[in-house]
Amino acid sequence: MPLKKLKLKAGVNRENTRYTSEGGWYECDKVRFRQGTPEKIGGWQRISDNTFLGVCRSIWNWVTLSSQNLVGLGTNLKFYLENGGGYYDITPLRKPAATLGSNPFVTTSGSANVVVTDTTGGYTVGDFVTFSGGSDVGGLDLNAEFQIIDFASATSYTIVAGSTASSGATGGGSSVTAAYQINVGPAFAIPLTGWGASSWSFGAWGIGAESVEEVRQWSQANFGEDLVFGPRGGKLFYWDASVTNSLFVRGVALSSVSGASNVPTIQNLTLVSDISRFVFCFGCNELGSSTLNTMLIRWSDQEDATNWTPSATNQAGDLILSNGTNIIAAKQSRQEVLVWTDSALYALQYVGAPAVWTAQLVGENISIASQNAVAYANGVAYWMGKDKFYMYDGRTKPLRCDLRKFIFNDFNTTQYPQVFAGTIESYHEVWWFYCSGSSTVANKYVVYNYLEDVWYYGTLSRSAWLDSGLRNNPLAATYNFNLVDHEEGVDDNETGTTAPIAAFIESAQFDLDDGHQFMFVWRVLPDISFDGSTVNSPSATMSLLPLANSGSGYNNPLSEGGANSAAVTRTATAPVEQFTGEVYTRVRGRQMAMKIESSAAGVTWQLGSPRIDMRPDGRR
Repeated sequence: MPLKKLKLKAGVNRENTRYTSEGGWYECDKVRFRQGTPEKIGGWQRISDNTFLGVCRSIWNWVTLSSQNLVGLGTNLKFYLENGGGYYDITPLRKPAATLGSNPFVTTSGSANVVVTDTTGGYTVGDFVTFSGGSDVGGLDLNAEFQIIDFASATSYTIVAGSTASSGATGGGSSVTAAYQINVGPAFAIPLTGWGASSWSFGAWGIGAESVEEVRQWSQANFGEDLVFGPRGGKLFYWDASVTNSLFVRGVALSSVSGASNVPTIQNLTLVSDISRFVFCFGCNELGSSTLNTMLIRWSDQEDATNWTPSATNQAGDLILSNGTNIIAAKQSRQEVLVWTDSALYALQYVGAPAVWTAQLVGENISIASQNAVAYANGVAYWMGKDKFYMYDGRTKPLRCDLRKFIFNDFNTTQYPQVFAGTIESYHEVWWFYCSGSSTVANKYVVYNYLEDVWYYGTLSRSAWLDSGLRNNPLAATYNFNLVDHEEGVDDNETGTTAPIAAFIESAQFDLDDGHQFMFVWRVLPDISFDGSTVNSPSATMSLLPLANSGSGYNNPLSEGGANSAAVTRTATAPVEQFTGEVYTRVRGRQMAMKIESSAAGVTWQLGSPRIDMRPDGRR
């Protein structure tokens, strides 16, 4: 018989059985499609050996007038600026530094735990505080930053010093000042039950059973060379790039900036428009009120981040959306700002005074997984909903997905707030990361290639993503508390030690001939390219997985006929090296699947169109 070319259609399809998906691919990990054929994805490299505190949920990149290439990082514990691989803590203070009562520190001999008395309250477990002006107590110098680890009483808490106390003592003097950073937030969503179960400022107060305390989410945008940022349910802050030693200067409440007028005191989301630089708050307090209105949108005056008081001489204003109960996300698009509520999509358009901005309903009866579930690419907004994917290109419509059932049947629905999207424009990809099964970290991803209209997926733990034209590679935040450059090299260098990236792809089942008679496959011409590999002898493994009947198990690779399989000959597995022209096999079956995998460092590959040589071998 002539050689049979195994040319399979691009993309992975899990919406049907392996046999029904004949002619395509069924499983994969760390593989993408380019020009219709599968290849291993690029590697990643940490940007430095420095780390930050907390789980990062927000990344933003911009360049200042002094040519500083900065990345804003919002974690559940702090807010940082990254520059040159260093992480600079600019976390705002909850209130100005204040003097504590006389001798606020209590030490215990031989213990590093120190009890601090502060009757003003407002602090929570996990918060950071910096002391200054105090004298040594119990042999400890406590003029430094500490994290609150527990409450000692209603008016005191416990910190851990860098060493153990030499004696039990009460002291510190009468000049100790404490500067508290803003309250920390949860690292992952916490299911809550009962009336009022949520912490104040996290989620809605007084919510009932089956509610969720959301992860700490930040939104940020540059206003010129400066940064406007804030946590969901918190204040709006401002960082001024022009001040001396700005990387060592904390952000401040926008309301405290000179000339500030009626800045929202609480907000869920902020954005700076491309048109005339309006600063938006989505879900915020109304003018003259301190109560959060989750459907209210307010914006500052044009080109002025500090003036939020509407008047006849400026363009500050507000409007309330009607479809939904909560604004979830917002994204700048071409000549409009897209706003997602929990049930609808609106387009904000600039119309000038007196209305300034108007809202048009462009999508109803939709859902969105989280604040960060939206990616904008090639003039189209793509987002993950609660049970499907959507797109908006002037019209709102569901996005065709070959992995919908596979993804949403393996989803930790209590962790929807952790879903985030990102792009890799160089490969025309939109990535979504999500928590699968019972995982409380985002450990899996799904990719939509909008140029080729195909889907694929894999396993990878990340907490935030940014594809920026101001950096050479897409940036991602890891659970090792650092940033990594993606599509850098071919290996995993997240921890500074090179580790291989295991990648594979497996086809759906296909008939070897007519699907009725057995065929004997005795030779394979692999057609695999290893361009880009960094080792001298790169190799991958190609497996031919025969079946006696569609739907039956694959052969036991250690025997001629596995006890748990209807197959009659063993799986043929062969290493395919850089210059392998053909591989001899002994495979027998009616149907077959093909698998390509690699797990060695320095290896990358792209599959072409393998061919198999076979002959009839009976019909029994």
